[in-house]
Amino acid sequence: MLHLDHWGNAFPYIPMKIHSRSFFKNEVQDRAEFESWVAKLEAHNGRKYERFELKTALGNTVVWGLNAGQSSDPTLVIFPGARTTSLIWDFDRGLDQLGPNVRIFLVETNGLPNLSEGATPDIKSLDYGHWAAEVLVQLGIQKAYVAGASFGGLICMKLAIAAPERVISAILLNPGCLQPFSLGIKNLFYNILPIVKPSRKNVSLFLDKAIFCKPSHQMSAFAEGMLVDYEVFAISRYKDNTQKPYYMGAELGKTEAPVYVLLGDKDLLFPFQKSIDNAKLHIKNLKEIKVYPNVAHGIETYAPAIQKIREILETSH
Repeated sequence: MLHLDHWGNAFPYIPMKIHSRSFFKNEVQDRAEFESWVAKLEAHNGRKYERFELKTALGNTVVWGLNAGQSSDPTLVIFPGARTTSLIWDFDRGLDQLGPNVRIFLVETNGLPNLSEGATPDIKSLDYGHWAAEVLVQLGIQKAYVAGASFGGLICMKLAIAAPERVISAILLNPGCLQPFSLGIKNLFYNILPIVKPSRKNVSLFLDKAIFCKPSHQMSAFAEGMLVDYEVFAISRYKDNTQKPYYMGAELGKTEAPVYVLLGDKDLLFPFQKSIDNAKLHIKNLKEIKVYPNVAHGIETYAPAIQKIREILETSH
């Protein structure tokens, strides 16, 4: 079966077995609130994100673009972490750190709290990788650098296995595929607290203790307020049935693409040393591991990490 991409070109459709479906509790009202949140971010950042609506095997997939229409390379495709939107990468115009000549596509992964539809495949299959390849094809991207934070790191590795011809390099930021989610008492407490009671106070505590490491790793007051708004909304208004990332183990060895790993040494969710050990053990084409001191799980909001991505794009392009 053939489908049409954004420009009307035919591409093969890969059927997928749907494992679960996530959804907004009030579809119309909650989507309108998300749209309002995006508009507020655009107004503050002083730019309008290009918007692509793709019909994929997981339903409608939304992708945001910056410099998407320019013909120059390199091209970077970004996948977000669990319970986040890819737009978090551009808080405080963080993607400016990549420079003006990079085509950027911010994918809203299906099944996470965003405007994409909520169907998800089995996390342990390669279907998320096939879906990611389908997204690239529909965007007219033959080959790209891919970057993913946490859950998004797993998506990058699935893509690199399922469609290696599409990946120039994979850049993993505190990825959720190099070890199991930490069962440490502090990590469990701060992660579960806002889920049990999604108040602004509890979300802020979670961000302070698990996502940021102030004062070395923090955002502007506006950006942090936007993130609190988003997290309260995502926890209280979205029924998230997506499976969580898992330790891919020997499966990581199926990746031929060059892989870069960026880690924060204060990451409670996936402690950095275990990620280092497992990356060295399993990833055959491991190019570099970079550890940032006093940086926690939300490394995609840390300017030096984005600058490192720019360096990778410039030196390997």
